Amino acid sequence: MEQVIIGVDPHKLSATIEVVDQQEQLLGSGRFTTDRAGYKAMRTYAKSWPHRVWAVEGANGVGRPLAQRLLEAGEQVVDVPAKLAVRIRLFDTGHNRKTDARDAHSIAIVAVRTKTLRVLQVDGELEALRMLTDRREALTRRRVQTVDRLQALLAELLPGQAKRDVTTGQAKAMLATVRPRDIAGKTRRRIAADELAELIAVEAKIKKATVELKTIVLARGSSLMEIHGVGPVVAARILADVGDIARFADRNRFASWTGTAPLDASSGEQNRHRLSRAGNRRMNHMIHIAAVTQLRLDTEGRVYYRRKRAEGKKSLEALRCLKRRISDVIYRQLIADAERAAGTDAEAGPGGHCGASQESSAADLPPHIDTSDQSLPGPAHPTLRPAPTSRKTHRDRDLAATG
Repeated sequence: MEQVIIGVDPHKLSATIEVVDQQEQLLGSGRFTTDRAGYKAMRTYAKSWPHRVWAVEGANGVGRPLAQRLLEAGEQVVDVPAKLAVRIRLFDTGHNRKTDARDAHSIAIVAVRTKTLRVLQVDGELEALRMLTDRREALTRRRVQTVDRLQALLAELLPGQAKRDVTTGQAKAMLATVRPRDIAGKTRRRIAADELAELIAVEAKIKKATVELKTIVLARGSSLMEIHGVGPVVAARILADVGDIARFADRNRFASWTGTAPLDASSGEQNRHRLSRAGNRRMNHMIHIAAVTQLRLDTEGRVYYRRKRAEGKKSLEALRCLKRRISDVIYRQLIADAERAAGTDAEAGPGGHCGASQESSAADLPPHIDTSDQSLPGPAHPTLRPAPTSRKTHRDRDLAATG
């Protein structure tokens, strides 16, 4: 039988599907709830077509739970970027009316016409990294809130003695010197002691999560932590969000996705670029952490930053140059790790390792490509030049340039 495409417009409580063949002819449609009974009914309905591919819009966003369930059931799932579905609906009949049924139709048509959509697959380690990094970020926010509350209480208990960045040991010593006698003071001290106990517990959980992240990063054979400013947390976030590095055709696509590539804003004879606010902002933040860390330490990254400042660039402009350079280093490091894991020749490009297919983890985030009008690049082509015999390789030179 001919393979069919099942376009899925997912929502939190429902999912609308449309089944089309390779000639874009409608074969069936329906609306199902996302609870256990609705999911079972949708799977039963889809079994009418043995050769099927599920095209889920936003498989890394609102469609993630449904995509995960389908993958665990052994179904073949591709991720359809919302931008491509919008284009199909815009040029379709119906005056661009937006309904769940039309959305499902657009998603299915995108899957029929686009042969470079990412095929999702389950990667337990990447999913664990994603959950642990999300958990640690939540714990970090919780710690900041707890410290703020504790400092406010200490400022009332010890006017003029509260520290700006108080540690658990300092807070414990400060509380030991306070013995209020009135009921308000006793209550304030008791609440401060509770906040201190919560802070100690949160910090212990943060340390435990960091150790877990480092263990998984090293178990995957990643060498990202060799780059100055990239610790276990930054490396884990990079691995979790990037997934398969082969989905980026070259370092420029990767930089566009991380938001470190400037946007072309030229007009006529005026040639200029502007700051990109697009891309994966979490990845941009991780690269920012690495850049700031390199500036604090005596690294080649700081030398590069000062050289840019000497050329007349402002501090933020020089920092953005450094972030782009770090993005390129991370890209080459990920490619080198993938090549080493695949056991291929070190001179091969991203198309030479096992991740050069369009398969990617369900934990991946779709790359953002702005000026190319390509939401998802095809299989990666070799972009790294052969290593010179008398000079350092690209990877070694870039690692040296960023410390």
